[in-house]
Amino acid sequence: MDPCPFVRLTVGNLAIKTPVAAKPARSAVHPSSSPCFCTIKLNNFPLQNAVVPYILPETTQFPDGNSQTLAATFHLSKPDLDRLTGKSSLFSTSKRPQLKISVYSGRRGATCGLSSGRLLGKISVPLDLAAAESRAVVFHSGWINVGKETKGVAQFHLIVKAEPEPRFVFEFDGEPECSPQVFQIRGSIRQPVFTCKFSFRTGDRNQRSRSLPPEHSSGARGWLTSFGSERERPGKERKGWSITIHDLSGSPVAAASMVTPFVASPGSDRVSRSNPGCWLILRPGDGTWKPWGRLEAWRERGAGDGLGYRFELIPDSAAAAGIVLAESTLSCSKGGKFVIDLNGNGTPTGTPKKRRRVPGVQPPEQRRFRREGKTAAPQVEVSVQHVSCTEDAAAFVALSAALDLSIDACRLFSHKLRKELCPPQDLLF
Repeated sequence: MDPCPFVRLTVGNLAIKTPVAAKPARSAVHPSSSPCFCTIKLNNFPLQNAVVPYILPETTQFPDGNSQTLAATFHLSKPDLDRLTGKSSLFSTSKRPQLKISVYSGRRGATCGLSSGRLLGKISVPLDLAAAESRAVVFHSGWINVGKETKGVAQFHLIVKAEPEPRFVFEFDGEPECSPQVFQIRGSIRQPVFTCKFSFRTGDRNQRSRSLPPEHSSGARGWLTSFGSERERPGKERKGWSITIHDLSGSPVAAASMVTPFVASPGSDRVSRSNPGCWLILRPGDGTWKPWGRLEAWRERGAGDGLGYRFELIPDSAAAAGIVLAESTLSCSKGGKFVIDLNGNGTPTGTPKKRRRVPGVQPPEQRRFRREGKTAAPQVEVSVQHVSCTEDAAAFVALSAALDLSIDACRLFSHKLRKELCPPQDLLF
């Protein structure tokens, strides 16, 4: 499998030294107790925000303890790079794209429609992104003056760098419930690599799952029981969904199984955060299925009315606690992007955006998803460093399918599901 070129642009190691006279807006508190913040903008990408730590004016070097802090990350595909460098335009210019940073004193937020921070200054960092396609590049590292001489010049510290981050890109040839093929994408080339089989687990917990191969079903039942509940529940519920990923030889290489039903909360027609549905992501190993990850999903309340989700990695040791890699919200009306990315502190961040996407383990894997009620093909991006075998890639594809199906599982129970998601016996009525 050949990966697609991507570049990872990061902004980090932020700090600010301000003269004592430069007080935060509407406050007599010294900057050390009222941190500054900044906004970070790259062309048409979504604006990102970050708190800027204050350090003592007499400090001459950046503190080593903060050397791994990331404030913002941009993941740039080949089309993104072409647009930013002007290669995709008939009227391309030699002007380099710039990263624009606005630094504010005071606290981030707004009061009565007015910003609660006072602008200290703006910074522009030119970017040679074409060079970053083949090697790591540092565009800026160190201190830079911000502000006007008349109001006291502050010094702002940052490191801006980019490095190649090739990824495997996979795309479903249809909705997961329609048992589609999965293609690997590289430019205009689409090559089939997996097939999906959607099915229902029927009967009680001792009945063999039709979605899992017979030689693995016995071992799988133990995991399904320990990580979830297949008990019958009164009222509205969606249960028993399962999807298995096969390689082109027909061998199963990953699976996602709904182990806790998606049930409407009492007195409502929605799945609540207090009682989420749950999927177990499985990989084959030692003649049986082994749990790899656990995905919980629910329907958020409020104007956003989004899909809430929480994904954790399951350690090999049964005694170890699961490692939460993402917990965020995905828009049910607009779709979005689910990203797992561990920043420099080793902290996972989930960042939903337009259209949908799903996770990786450490520097990101992403997945795109359709809008609720609209058909589209989910897409999966996985960093090359996380794929050493077919099963690695298949696990991410299974997770993508589970998150995509969760949007349907969390639809309001007053809305009907498409026929592919209804058990055969329900179609008789």
